[in-house]
Amino acid sequence: MDNSKDPAAPAAHEPPGWLALPVDFHSGNPVGVFSRRQIRRWGLVLEARAIRFHPQPVPHGWQLRIDSADFVRALVELRRYEELNRDWPPRLHQSQSSSDNSLTSLCVLVLLACFFNLTQLHINLAGHSPVDWTELGNAHAGKILTGDWWRTLTALTLHADWLHLFGNLVLGGLFLQRLCQYLGAGLGWTLVLASGALGNLCNALLQSADHRAVGASTAVFGAVGILAAIGVLRKRQSLGPRWTLPVAAALALLALLGSAGERTDIGAHLFGFGCGFVLGLATEGLLRKFGRPGSAFNRGLAILCIALISAAWWLALQH
Repeated sequence: MDNSKDPAAPAAHEPPGWLALPVDFHSGNPVGVFSRRQIRRWGLVLEARAIRFHPQPVPHGWQLRIDSADFVRALVELRRYEELNRDWPPRLHQSQSSSDNSLTSLCVLVLLACFFNLTQLHINLAGHSPVDWTELGNAHAGKILTGDWWRTLTALTLHADWLHLFGNLVLGGLFLQRLCQYLGAGLGWTLVLASGALGNLCNALLQSADHRAVGASTAVFGAVGILAAIGVLRKRQSLGPRWTLPVAAALALLALLGSAGERTDIGAHLFGFGCGFVLGLATEGLLRKFGRPGSAFNRGLAILCIALISAAWWLALQH
């Protein structure tokens, strides 16, 4: 192979029998001039296929010259490469502006912190003197399975202490912001809430009847699962046999952050991730078929999330 370590480095001379890559090698238009970056990328593709080539500097750019004996094969390989990597990295479609999604996510996280402050106060409400928020809203496995379904939601808004809350706000903020930028704040938070609630339900089915848990981390790892599922579907073609990399990365994150500490509920984290992954696969499939939801639909889903949390706590206070 007649090229140096840098695929865009010029050759000392041009041997006979070499053909220049056309401007558009799909249709064979006249010889073209390319950027150094394009030449380097295509050079790596040809080098991997053991195809002889050399770049040549010309006015306003570079040309890529290929051994005439391998010219047709080189066009096939480059055409295949461009097809697999078309529109990569993919642009995130945003049903709302980034600033709108960021503001919505920030408001939710602030409200979560404010609610934690509220649970630390002695408040007389709905016949409770004072309200024991943790007792009324924790994910008590036995009570969930005997009808207290609202606990799967209320438990997501409770935290054991400030450190627990801070960890979920920081970790959750990173993943939720990314998710809401892609799906829109309404759909993103709806899926996160659903994955957290389903994760708590699945955990209750396998834990002992007296098992209790609190924290938004089940929903946070639900967001991780949703992002992993979206990554799998979006990268399956371009990554080839490596399409499982998003799942591997998410599982590594789950192992690193979701299994540390004596009070960590590993089951809730794992089920939150699993439910999020399933919801992510289903959602991405539907979005590919019907398109991204608009702003009005996202606002409706946001209102639904607020209504569900409010209704869950109203039911909890009645008991």
